Amino acid sequence: MLKRIAAILLVVLSLTLTGCVSKVTGLKSYVDTGDGYQFLYPNGWLPIAVSNGPDVVFRDLIQQTENVSVVISPVAKDKTLADLGTPTDVGYKLSKSAIAPSDSSREAELVNAEARESRSKNYYILEYAVKLPNQERHNLASVAVSRGKLFTLNVSTTEERWPKVKEAFEKVVKSFSVY
Repeated sequence: MLKRIAAILLVVLSLTLTGCVSKVTGLKSYVDTGDGYQFLYPNGWLPIAVSNGPDVVFRDLIQQTENVSVVISPVAKDKTLADLGTPTDVGYKLSKSAIAPSDSSREAELVNAEARESRSKNYYILEYAVKLPNQERHNLASVAVSRGKLFTLNVSTTEERWPKVKEAFEKVVKSFSVY
């Protein structure tokens, strides 16, 4: 009888642990306590050094055109994300200022823009179809304001690979949090 109860408890425990792990399978955690943000990124992605650009960049070891980055920009200390505009407004401004500026030979179409709240912080989730001169790409971004800073996490891949990585990229974007 005792062995049967122990076996049942072992099965229940293993199922519980499997359920916890499966939500983030294949993802690793990145935490920047100095700047106050964190996110998950896919296994097999490595940090790359950049200067005069994003705060951090990770890129896929195999598919080197796939990457995730975080850009931090100043905003007035009293500004909130809603003060910057609706998700669509902010998505459009981001497309014109960072993703496809007028002098870049890129085009960006805002495919979707939505607001979400997590741990009493507001985030905008933005989705773009981006056309480069020789390639079509798909970008997801999460935007938040905290402590007088605008945080933008962007994850990007080719349009061809988008269906294969969509679920993982959505987890990356939704994992982004600022504090």
